Amino acid sequence: MKAVAQLSIILILFIAASPIAFAQTQGSSPSDPAPAGITVSGIIECGEGYTSHELYDIKITLLEVIRGEQAWKRIQASASSNKPAGPGTEYLLARIRYEYFARGVPGTCSHPLAPEEFTAYSKNGEDYKAVSVAPPKPELRKGLKSGESLDGWIVFAVSKEDKAPLLLYSADSGGAVEHGGGKWFLLR
Repeated sequence: MKAVAQLSIILILFIAASPIAFAQTQGSSPSDPAPAGITVSGIIECGEGYTSHELYDIKITLLEVIRGEQAWKRIQASASSNKPAGPGTEYLLARIRYEYFARGVPGTCSHPLAPEEFTAYSKNGEDYKAVSVAPPKPELRKGLKSGESLDGWIVFAVSKEDKAPLLLYSADSGGAVEHGGGKWFLLR
């Protein structure tokens, strides 16, 4: 009996330390942000007022991060009216894949995905203010229906000194409410 209990404890510790268990928790807090290439899953609730609220699974992957001169060249090419980043800052482009799936029926709720659902933060926890420049195409903006996904760009201006800014996703627009807190990514 004692050997079975010891084996059970070892098995639990092995499962908890496995890469699969680790990847499932990555992205759930700013102290453990998901790096590029790791998919973070979540649940959002869709519906407004007294209407029926439905649950939807989401998957978010930070695909690519570009900053500095290379980011500026892409931003400048996307719209000639775009202005350079301010003193001490540089542009950061993040390419995101966002996937949206209904958990049940009827599954007819559309999610108005927008760049405003994402906020960049400094290593000190201060949010970087939104910038009004046109990102490269495709922009991360679309009304998603169940089963759809979108790969798109969002843009931030971050301090040149900040080598490890963070990205927070929080679904709080268009009637969507996120379950389990925001999703965190490491922007490098």
